[in-house]
Amino acid sequence: MALLHLDKLTIRYPQQRQPALRDVSLTLESGDRLALVGPSGCGKSTLARAIMGLLPQGSTGDGVLQVAGRDPRNLRLQHLRQHRGATVGLVFQDPMTRLNPLLTTWDHLLDLLAAHRPHWSRRRYRETAHTLLEQVGMPGRCLGQYPHQLSGGMRQRLGIALTMGLEPALVIADEPTTSLDVVVAAQVMTALSNLCKQQGTALLLITHDLALAGSWCLRMAVLFEGRLVETGPVQQLLATPQTPLTRALVSAARLKEGQASPRHNSTRPLLQVTGLRCWHALPCPWPWRSRWLRAVDGIDLNLEAGETIGIVGASGCGKSTLCHGLAGLLPLRGGQVILNGQAVLQRRGGQRHRQLRRCLQMVFQDPLACLNPAMTVAEALLDPLLIHGLASRRCGRERVLEALAAVALTPPEDFLDRLPRQLSGGQQQRLAIARALILKPSVLLCDEPLAMLDAVTQKDMLELLQGLQHRLGLGMIFVTHDLGIAASFCHRVLVLDRGHVVEEGPGDVLLTHPRTRAARQLAAACPKLPRTGHPAA
Repeated sequence: MALLHLDKLTIRYPQQRQPALRDVSLTLESGDRLALVGPSGCGKSTLARAIMGLLPQGSTGDGVLQVAGRDPRNLRLQHLRQHRGATVGLVFQDPMTRLNPLLTTWDHLLDLLAAHRPHWSRRRYRETAHTLLEQVGMPGRCLGQYPHQLSGGMRQRLGIALTMGLEPALVIADEPTTSLDVVVAAQVMTALSNLCKQQGTALLLITHDLALAGSWCLRMAVLFEGRLVETGPVQQLLATPQTPLTRALVSAARLKEGQASPRHNSTRPLLQVTGLRCWHALPCPWPWRSRWLRAVDGIDLNLEAGETIGIVGASGCGKSTLCHGLAGLLPLRGGQVILNGQAVLQRRGGQRHRQLRRCLQMVFQDPLACLNPAMTVAEALLDPLLIHGLASRRCGRERVLEALAAVALTPPEDFLDRLPRQLSGGQQQRLAIARALILKPSVLLCDEPLAMLDAVTQKDMLELLQGLQHRLGLGMIFVTHDLGIAASFCHRVLVLDRGHVVEEGPGDVLLTHPRTRAARQLAAACPKLPRTGHPAA
């Protein structure tokens, strides 16, 4: 009997006409590794919730759903609790979804083990906790630490330890590496894969990253609008995709293996940064002394009109701090920033300083977090025009419509009265780009703008940014943890490590012939579509 058996499974959420899943048939044997891929909203997470028995109350379903011979929809609460954890484990996209900020690592592990293994002794709990941490690569000192004291990678490792602690027959990993840089993501996936092999656990990897799926899974299933449109061995689907959607996904993933388009030539740098320092004050027990975290410590770069500079590096290297410092969102400790031939740091306050700052705008990683949830699309775009005195409420409508059309939110009239939560992830990011561009800047700072988007939407965003750059002559600083994207999209790439630029050059050269340790780690961890042979073990 198959470990997971789905036959024409259809799921409907309450108060929704269209089913979230339609006639999905799928099997998964013990020890299998299956990747479930597809664009945002295709039903991947719905399938995970159905398997876990976590569908909202009032949801309805037809067809066969069996996990280890039992249907979670028919289980009583007591047996459902055993099902979640002992039979099926779930690794969340955001580990803080599972972690309690008031509990230490030891408290989390003890809580799990005591709930499912009440007859164990406290000594056995302690030994098992140490073993689990060792298996996921966490030092024993982490037992006494709270979630806020752990890095993002450590939190995800703890999430894996909690998932694997009961040795479930099936593990569902729902976008487990989205918020991690490629180096940490590779380490986390290695830990998860090794544990699955040791325990003989089947893995259902939910992801929008085909390269990640191809590296860690043997089979792949493609979902689109709730339907299973294609399934088969990873090599077969990547080499000869049969459906338009799969071909689009593969094409978007191959984008990372391309090269950046030629840049415009200019006589003078648009943006000159010299010796930029941005330090964070740290608590110090002695009030007469100061302690500093040198997040950005002496960075030099020149950006020309029509040029894109990629900033890459592991988490904590100073990428986002650099962007926030240039945008004026963080105080600077020193250095010089010259924009359009004028020194920005020397012009504090006043109308002239505001005009210079208007020429440098930022696109953030999470568009929903930077948009006011109570403002409509029209209000969100009109707001910066009013702040800078560039238009009145009556005259600003045309500028708003032009901005929406420029980022392909068409017809623009249909979006004016929508709230951010009523837009898809890709539409939210287009709105964030429109809001940055409505002030007509000359430099655009993009801080991980693709991290939360699926592969097809990522490709659309890159093409949009590239088209806007060619049309407007924008200079762009593009922050990403993915050296593959930087190599395909950026004209030059800077590798940051501990606040310093340690390597610089064309992205394809850094990807194939990295010289420094930091660049080699990024190149080795960069997910690539497998072409021959078998996926990584």
